[in-house]
Amino acid sequence: MIFTNKFKDIKKFYTIIIVSIVFFNAILISKLHANSFKINEIEVEEDFNLNFNKKKVFDKAFKAAYAQLISTVITSIDKKKVEKINLLTIKSLIDSFTVSDEKFYENKYFAKFNVSFNKKNAYNYFESQNVFPSIPKKLDLLILPILINSNQDELIYFEENPIYKNWNNYTEKYHLLNYVLPTEDIEDRQILKKKKELIEEYKFDEIIKKYNLENYIILIINQNDNEINILSKLQLNNNYKIFNIYYKDIDLYEEQSLSQLIINLKTLYEDEWKKLNLINTSIKLPLTLSLSAKDYDKIKLFEKTLENLDLVSNFIVLSFNNKDIFYKIIYNGSPDKFFNEIKDVGLNFEKNNQIWKSQ
Repeated sequence: MIFTNKFKDIKKFYTIIIVSIVFFNAILISKLHANSFKINEIEVEEDFNLNFNKKKVFDKAFKAAYAQLISTVITSIDKKKVEKINLLTIKSLIDSFTVSDEKFYENKYFAKFNVSFNKKNAYNYFESQNVFPSIPKKLDLLILPILINSNQDELIYFEENPIYKNWNNYTEKYHLLNYVLPTEDIEDRQILKKKKELIEEYKFDEIIKKYNLENYIILIINQNDNEINILSKLQLNNNYKIFNIYYKDIDLYEEQSLSQLIINLKTLYEDEWKKLNLINTSIKLPLTLSLSAKDYDKIKLFEKTLENLDLVSNFIVLSFNNKDIFYKIIYNGSPDKFFNEIKDVGLNFEKNNQIWKSQ
């Protein structure tokens, strides 16, 4: 009987060890997965001749992937600080890569690369260059471009407006803003026509509400020959901002001139969105939290939430027993922001001494 009890205790002990190993491996694998910037479908081509070297192809793909990464997470001004980087440093930031769709055509080699950059290493490198990245969040928003020809004193609507017509022709993979253009609508034409004299003060609520989008940009372009004044009204995540920019020598009906104007405006809007989502990696707030070891659903939700929070730079399991699991989290922000973020998914914590305990 004593032997049987001892056997049961030993069996229980090894069961706990095995479960613990699986538990920690699951954390490690999922966190590694979440800790990457994934840059997909980088297309590379190289002449296929006697000097063909596949290493050169890989190096070209890594450089292109890095260029797309910094265009995605860093503002256009700060991007200049980290553009000039040696290949060895780029490679040190890469976790993994895959190659697909390899083919040879007309003496050329073509391939697509998916490259994963280690977030922690990338953040550390950017911080060493005094650059803070932003959370790469996509956003759908309405854009309403209105062209005013001052010489003829007329509003130019929808498809007649070259900016409206060509706005979505200049889109890059790294763009985070997805623009929804209003559809041709007789009622909207009539509204705009009535508000023509006070168009810059008009709030456009009647038009905006039709699209069920909280975020929008009102773009009013005053054209006087080749001089243009652009008023931009941005509503991004409850942040309202107005820009007034003056351009000279712009021909809206000449492709190169028009494309440069649209690219400049999109860069401005992308930068504003990135500024709202900056990660200050110099802030490293340590938090210790505990959850009941028996509440498996809450543990799973908690870990999944941590993996998806960009401001969580790292988290580990400090210790565990038959009652509680203790986590240490490094957060690049304020504690209020952290607890508000996890509260959104139904996780609540109360402070007990220096440990935040799940409720």
